[in-house]
Amino acid sequence: MAVRPTRRKFLQGSAAVLGSGMLGYSADLAHVTSSREVLREFPFGDVVITGGPLKQQYDRIHASYLALDNDRLLKVYRQRAGMAAPGPDMGGWYDADGFVPGHSLGQYVSGLARIGAATGDPACQRKVRELVLGFGATLGADNQSIIRPQTNLWICYTLDKHFAGLIDACTLAHVSEARNLLPRVFDGSRSLMPEHGHDRMGKKNPPYDETYVMPENLFSAYQLTGRHEFQATALNYLLDHDFFDPLARNENVLPGRHAYSHAIALSSAAKAYLVLGDEKYRRAMAFAWTCLTTEQQFASGGWGPSEQFVEPHQGKLYESLSSTVDHFETPCGAYAATKLDRYLLRMTGDPRYGDHLERVVYNTLLGVKQPDSEGDYPYYSTYGPKATKVWYPHKWPCCSGTLVQGVSDYVLNLYFRAADGVTVNMYAPSELRFEQNGVKIKLTQTTDYPAGEMVSMRIDSSLPQVWTLRLRIPGWLEGPARITVNGTAAAPAKPGTFAALRRRWKGGDLVELRLPQEFRAEPIDDLHPNVVAVMRGPLMLVAIDPPDGLEKRPLPIEEGFRALGQRADAWTRNEGGQQIVFLPFYQVQNEQYTTYFTRG
Repeated sequence: MAVRPTRRKFLQGSAAVLGSGMLGYSADLAHVTSSREVLREFPFGDVVITGGPLKQQYDRIHASYLALDNDRLLKVYRQRAGMAAPGPDMGGWYDADGFVPGHSLGQYVSGLARIGAATGDPACQRKVRELVLGFGATLGADNQSIIRPQTNLWICYTLDKHFAGLIDACTLAHVSEARNLLPRVFDGSRSLMPEHGHDRMGKKNPPYDETYVMPENLFSAYQLTGRHEFQATALNYLLDHDFFDPLARNENVLPGRHAYSHAIALSSAAKAYLVLGDEKYRRAMAFAWTCLTTEQQFASGGWGPSEQFVEPHQGKLYESLSSTVDHFETPCGAYAATKLDRYLLRMTGDPRYGDHLERVVYNTLLGVKQPDSEGDYPYYSTYGPKATKVWYPHKWPCCSGTLVQGVSDYVLNLYFRAADGVTVNMYAPSELRFEQNGVKIKLTQTTDYPAGEMVSMRIDSSLPQVWTLRLRIPGWLEGPARITVNGTAAAPAKPGTFAALRRRWKGGDLVELRLPQEFRAEPIDDLHPNVVAVMRGPLMLVAIDPPDGLEKRPLPIEEGFRALGQRADAWTRNEGGQQIVFLPFYQVQNEQYTTYFTRG
């Protein structure tokens, strides 16, 4: 196990701030980090999503956030600095008298930087530069960036978002000024920051501060600048004693804790493992993931009714269907869950994490209500009977920031780089461009999955090359997947594995994969095995405009479904003389729906 450096050791020599040690620190840390990963993410720009439901949402989010008015976004910062502040107020959480003023600016910058890097859209890069420079101009001689909210001093809640935006602006949008702003923002906030993070239990338990994901961003800031104090502060904010240490000992300390805060804290554990090499953090992540996916989650992959982890084995998830409509803090929780899945997939190469990543993307983030241009945003998903998708009652909530970050990361979820080739984790119309042994290769994926069952992948390469193509074979399959290469059947691929195809690939090679999808029932918890959601492949299906009491009627899940007309993504069944329509949750717009049923 690696020895964790002390805070004092890191603070020694911290006068060497910007730029010092860029070669000595960042290059070495990058090498160490990569050696602790079985798989690596492809850089933004190597993957393009070309069609399907992910593309539709990605394009809507791209356009929506690009259209946000810069003067409105910067207004609260200019007001604090005593500068001219044109433009209308943002309203809601974001305003000077709001819950957390200016809290999400860094996330909007981060998401736009990622989208710009992925798409090559110069408008995104221009907007990121304008927002970063506009923000920097408001810091003043005291480098003050925090706008004090009316209710409490959630300094780190906003500060970690500032850091995320500046890091992504520098590394993805090539705004070099953003790197110079990192220590200024940190120094201006230092007197307001807590010495250690104050943990929270439940939704409200003051005093606390949102330091949970600060270490992840502080480690990244250290790698970018070489400034020791960033890493020293990251060490102070790691939740070792109360959270990571017991999790690493396989002690379940999730129940009662605030769901999103502690799920996103696991990203800080991931970064700590990659930078420090302490196996404790990887063990804590893996055990927490097991607890989340076996004891806490709904069929969608979401968790945390009323924003709180439940006591397992007491039927609490079932009880929540009637006690609250706030079942999953969706964009925020989905962002935390997908980051955790990707980190664990990178560290272990275990396809279970890819299965879960797919479930969360399709049933939560893809399924949120589309925001409008005036700050109306989704927040909670509801899984009780006869529910509807609604916006949060206050404008510009926290989920407005994690929505753009989560959607912008879609391109990271599809493909991963292995030492000997490429791993395909998710199936969606897309293109991947990479190099193998110095030869440029393009992989083009064509599919109507998850509505359909067939996936085709064409390889284009100027020179034949030997490398391994791995395909995730989902664990929900009831039998082996069928794979052919240029029409010749490959060995059957077992569910819950990565099927490895190693060969001399040449231009024009075609891989076809069939993933048969059956209807199945998934119980809500262990005390209520007959209260189930309907699943097909990775998708959670819901009944649209359901009749009263449908959730109480015995419903045979594995039979009775038939396609709705020519659609591949809608099904009907006859129940008591009534035709009930079932859609994937992500297809629901304004209809009323029911998620859980009584198994027949």
